[in-house]
Amino acid sequence: QVQLVESGGGLVQSGGSLRLSCVASGSFFSNYNMGWYRQSPEKQRELVATIASSGTINYAGSVKGRFTISRDNAKNAVYLQMNSLKVEDTGVYYCNARWRGFYWGQGTQVTVSS
Repeated sequence: QVQLVESGGGLVQSGGSLRLSCVASGSFFSNYNMGWYRQSPEKQRELVATIASSGTINYAGSVKGRFTISRDNAKNAVYLQMNSLKVEDTGVYYCNARWRGFYWGQGTQVTVSS
């Protein structure tokens, strides 16, 4: 079983940037398909970006061109660089790991003010 700890959330003005980090415990991190999801009070949890163990990357259409997901297998970490943030990006961002199970972090709050 893997444990995920997110960090890097906060309050930022519209147009600003934040970088989220997610560090995983345990071994075999390179085998995990990793992803970032977000949830706001008005919406169900939605996919933001994923990066597979192969390195294949996918983005939600709403963040494409503004967000960048990356991973560092040596550090058991996955990152989400968020640029040109919009008010509608506000939410709790969750790290997700998939391999022999489905795991979530506790979430980190991102608030974008106008």
